[in-house]
Amino acid sequence: MHSFDPAAHLQEPALQELYSPSRIFTWPELQSMALDGILRPLYGKSYAAPGVATTPRLRARAAALTVPARMRTKVVAGRLTAAWIYGCAAPPERLSLLVDAKHRISSLRGARDCSLHEVRLGQMDVVSLGGMLVSSPLRTAADIALHIEEERALPALFSLLARPDLGVRLRLLTLAVEAAPRVPHKKRALTTLAALAER
Repeated sequence: MHSFDPAAHLQEPALQELYSPSRIFTWPELQSMALDGILRPLYGKSYAAPGVATTPRLRARAAALTVPARMRTKVVAGRLTAAWIYGCAAPPERLSLLVDAKHRISSLRGARDCSLHEVRLGQMDVVSLGGMLVSSPLRTAADIALHIEEERALPALFSLLARPDLGVRLRLLTLAVEAAPRVPHKKRALTTLAALAER
């Protein structure tokens, strides 16, 4: 399997539809504009202009702005954070970030409002959206099944499976979970997927 090269993925133009604190507008000014209906809150300190479609790319850009610049090439938005980026879950209270095992997780400590998870990532497990690395839809669904309790996992998995454009199929997802190395919650994950099959 090819090793994962973050720098090769991160060639994204800055998006104009998103506003965050900068030399142009301070955060209090952005908050005031949101109160006046000129902008709408998107995530963290990011705001979108009314009428602008809230796409996965836009949500990913907003997530990227909450991650320190020094970390952006070393972390991947995953689990329920990735599901939110794809439009299949509520905005996360804390970003769930995956760190490839070849990067030392200790060197990334200090990121506020983020949960870091050390994992193994293959080339097909990661996509680039809006300047943020994001776990692929299939990897996202498998990670949610394996690592999120059923009550929170089921709605996100149902939404991911209901979106043909994301390409996640229940049979493929079940195979991905079965193929996962020995992890503590594999049996529970397969039970969760069986519950989805019955819907």
